[in-house]
Amino acid sequence: MVVRRGRRSGVTTMVAVHSSTLGPAVGGCRFKVYPRVHDAIDDVLRLSAAMTRKCAVAGLDFGGGKSVVALDAVPTAEQRREILLDHADLIESLGGAYLAGPDVGTGPEDMLVLRERTPHVFCLPQEHGGTGSSSGPTAVGVLAALRAGALAVFGDEGMHGRKVVISGYGSVGAHLATDLVQQGAEVVVSDVDERRLAAAREQGLPLVRPEEVLGIEADVLIPAAVGGVFGPETEVSAPLVVGPANNQLTDDTVADELSARGVLWIPDFVASAGGVVYTLGREAQNLTHEQAIARVETLEDTTRTILDAASANGTTPLAEADALAEARLTSGAEPRTPSPREPRTAA
Repeated sequence: MVVRRGRRSGVTTMVAVHSSTLGPAVGGCRFKVYPRVHDAIDDVLRLSAAMTRKCAVAGLDFGGGKSVVALDAVPTAEQRREILLDHADLIESLGGAYLAGPDVGTGPEDMLVLRERTPHVFCLPQEHGGTGSSSGPTAVGVLAALRAGALAVFGDEGMHGRKVVISGYGSVGAHLATDLVQQGAEVVVSDVDERRLAAAREQGLPLVRPEEVLGIEADVLIPAAVGGVFGPETEVSAPLVVGPANNQLTDDTVADELSARGVLWIPDFVASAGGVVYTLGREAQNLTHEQAIARVETLEDTTRTILDAASANGTTPLAEADALAEARLTSGAEPRTPSPREPRTAA
């Protein structure tokens, strides 16, 4: 891990490379206010470890990394640019050991600023040769994992008539809500952002307060906002939990407790892998959109394999997902060092 105070902005930024066993580390750039720098350090370490598991389980030839811009206040537009350029210098100093993409607080336009100082960046806007936002493919991956989970819990992967609570109506949550409504599900939404709630109202979606989410009687709960949702004492009413939020458990032992209560929790690093699978397929391997989406859809098979193993072995999906990741990390896969393709000139 490298922590540096930016020479332009004075803001602390950091990169953590958790593993390079399978290839260079990939992970998003998180841009948010933290109470203390140590909170940001804890975050980047946890998130980079999760990326190692995510890439390994998804069959990617990349390791786990993450970067964080640790703000103490919301910056102006000019300050934001200076902070991003400082962060880009830090990424560049690692010589390709870490490849950045968007995360909480950043998007494709921010990746374009990073690209001014380093080539080690994914998800530029489409008009600049990148794949743009990975929210859509992330949602495709969540739905793939959801089908496997629904089959295991309900005996039927269909969502028609099922009640689904989505906690977090950001870009991924909105994609999921639209698709699930089209499938005939009864979708209920929660968020802390009034603008997102207004968008959900415009779509005619029922709303609930964030503090009510876990107690709602529903078939499926989709955590699509912040992490740390489930702790040792958390009561969950839905029998199936699957969503894109990172680090949903306060501790891995919570997976055992959820299982003991009859809740099937699909590991977040499995369910949320669609975005990175799609982006790396397109930008590192030059797959077409259709080919990359087809690869994301295979997360359904991966999830079924994990759930079948958990059922057969009397373990949890987390234990089997970790075993799958560990098997790949110790299989002697040869690391490689691909970089994002050079941006194309827009037609």
